[in-house]
Amino acid sequence: MDETKYHDLYARSLRDPAHFWSEQAEKFITWFKRWDTVTEGDFNRHNVRWFLNGKLNACYNALDRHLETKSGETAILWEGNDPEKTKKITYAQLYENVCRFANVLKKINVKKGDRVCLYLPMIPEAIVAMLASARIGAVHSVVFAGFSPESLASRINDCDCEIVITATVGRRGDKIIPLKKNVDEALIHCPGVRHVIVVEEANQPAPFQEGRDIAYHDAMKTAEKQCPCEIMDAEDPLFILYTSGSTGKPKGIVHTTGGYLVYVAMTFKYVFDYHDRDVYWCTADIGWITGHSYLVYGPLCHGATTLVFEGVPTYPTPSRFWEVIDKHRVSIFYTAPTAIRALRREGDSWVKKTKRDSLKILGTVGEPINPDVWKWYDQVVGNNHCPIVDTWWQTETGGILISPLPHTTRLKPGSATLPFFGIVPDIVDEAGQSVEQGKMGRLVIRKPWPGMMQTVHGDRERFVEGYFKDVPDCYLTGDNARQDEDGYFWITGRNDDVIKISGHRIGSGEVESAFIASSAVSEAGVVPVPDEIRGESIYAFVTLKSGIKASDELKKELIQHVRGSIGAFAAPKYIQWAEALPKTRSGKIMRRLLRKIANDEMKDPGDTSTLSDPDVVNELIKNRLVL
Repeated sequence: MDETKYHDLYARSLRDPAHFWSEQAEKFITWFKRWDTVTEGDFNRHNVRWFLNGKLNACYNALDRHLETKSGETAILWEGNDPEKTKKITYAQLYENVCRFANVLKKINVKKGDRVCLYLPMIPEAIVAMLASARIGAVHSVVFAGFSPESLASRINDCDCEIVITATVGRRGDKIIPLKKNVDEALIHCPGVRHVIVVEEANQPAPFQEGRDIAYHDAMKTAEKQCPCEIMDAEDPLFILYTSGSTGKPKGIVHTTGGYLVYVAMTFKYVFDYHDRDVYWCTADIGWITGHSYLVYGPLCHGATTLVFEGVPTYPTPSRFWEVIDKHRVSIFYTAPTAIRALRREGDSWVKKTKRDSLKILGTVGEPINPDVWKWYDQVVGNNHCPIVDTWWQTETGGILISPLPHTTRLKPGSATLPFFGIVPDIVDEAGQSVEQGKMGRLVIRKPWPGMMQTVHGDRERFVEGYFKDVPDCYLTGDNARQDEDGYFWITGRNDDVIKISGHRIGSGEVESAFIASSAVSEAGVVPVPDEIRGESIYAFVTLKSGIKASDELKKELIQHVRGSIGAFAAPKYIQWAEALPKTRSGKIMRRLLRKIANDEMKDPGDTSTLSDPDVVNELIKNRLVL
C-alpha cells in the first residue's frame, strides 16, 4: 500500500464507516450468520454496538477455518525458558488439544457466559485454555502470573470466577514462581471457586486438594477430541481483562466477540504487513492485552505461525532475543521499549553476535519509545532495513489505534505517526476544546471503532465516568499528546495517576493501599519518576505511624511488602519519609505536587490555592531524594 492509497482508504473509512467496516468484517472474519446492522449508538449515550445480531465464534476463526489448507502448518512455535526446549504445534494438533480441553471444561459444568480465570506461565496450554473457553462460550479472564495471591484473589472475586486454570510453577530466567502455591493462598479468600485445573510438571509437584483440583494432562487423556463451537452473538463477551485505574481497585475491561475480532484481525494484517509463511513473534505475556490481541487472536485469525516465548530477554545471556530470531527465522518482531532499553544497555556486541537477516518488520508497544532508543533499534537490531511500527493503543481500545503502516508511512523516531483506518484522534485542553497544532493536551478519540471495550465488568458507572464524562461525545484515553505540522501524533505520557512500569500499568491507589496495609505505615503517596530501563519507576512518600522509627531496614521491609502484595514489577525504587503529605482542603492528596517534587520540577508548582498546608511541601522539597 502506498501513502496515497492509505489516505484515500482512511478518508473513505470516515466518510462511510458502516460500509467500510462491513467490508472488513466480510474480508477478515467467518460468520455463521451475517449481521443485520453494522453499528449503532454513540459516545454520548455510551451504547455503541457492532455487527448487531451477527453470529460467530472466536475459536472457529482462529482454528477451524484453517484446517482445510493449513492443518499441517505450525500454529504455535513455543520457545521455552530453557533454550533447549522448543515445541512446534500444528493447526491440527492445536485444534485437537483445544477441543479436548473444551470438553474437560464442559465435564465440570462450565457453560456459556461462565467466567474462567487463567493464571498460567507462557506455555502452550495457556493458549489452549483461552481458545477452549472461547469455543464453548465461556469468558476467559487471564491474570498475569507475576501477580501476588492477594491481587489474584481480588480479580477472581470481582468477576465471579468458579474455575481457575494454573500450573505447578512458572519459570522466568533462573527464577521459579510457585503458581499453584499462590493459587492455594488466593483461594482462601475465594469461596466461589469450584475447581482448579493444574498443568503439572513431574519434577515440580504441588499439593492437591481432593475433589477440587484436577490434573490437566490426566483429564485430557480421556476427553473427546471433537467439540462443537458455541454460536456466539457479536456482542457476547469474549474476555475480561483487568487493568489498573487511578483508584485502588483494578478495572475489569470487557471485550465482546464480533467487533474485537474484526478489528484485531485487520490491524494485525496491515500494521505488521503480514504475509503467508511469515514467522511472527510478539514477546508479550498473555496476561496483558497485547498478548490477547497480537499473540493469540490476531495472528491465529490469519493462520499465522505465532511464536510463544516463556523466558526473559537476558537469560541465559543478553543475546537471547536475537538468538531466538535466528533460530526460528522470525520475520516480524514486536516488543516493548523497556526490553529494548535493557538490551541496549548491555551493548551492541550481544546483538552483533547474531545475523537477524530474516527480520523484515520491527514493532514497539506499551509506552512511547525514546528517539535515541528507536534509532538504536533501527540501526543495530534492524540493520537499517526494517520499518519500525511504533504502535499506540490500550487495553480498553482492544487493538492498535495509531501506528505507521510499513512501507507506507514516513517514519519519525519517537512518533506513533498517523491514525489507523476509522480512528479519529484529537488533542483537547482542560475545557475539551481542540488545541492548536504543536501544543500538548489530552488525547481523545472522536468516533467509535469496532475493537473498543464494551464496559467495566460490574461497574457501568465507572465505565461512563472514567472514559466519557469529562469530554462529551469523545473517548478520553487518559494520555497526553501533541500533533506536529505533518499531523503526526507524539504521545507524551499519562494524564491520570496510572504508573507504567516496563509496559505494565499499575494504579497509584493500588500501590498506596499496599503500603498502608503495613502495620508501620499511616499514609503513602505514590508517583512515577523516569527510569532508563523500565520507562517509569515508583517514588513513594511514606508517613509512618506514631512511635515507628524510620530506618533503611524498614525501607527494605516495605519494598518486600509491596512486592508481596502486588508483584515484583510494582516494587518501589525510592521511598522518602514524610511527616505529612500535601493535601487539598477536602483531604485529597495532591499527587500532582508529589510528582513535581520527586522529579525536581517545583520551580513551577502550578495552582496551589487549594493546598491546606504549604509548609508540608517545603519540607518534602528539602528532603527530596537524589535520583
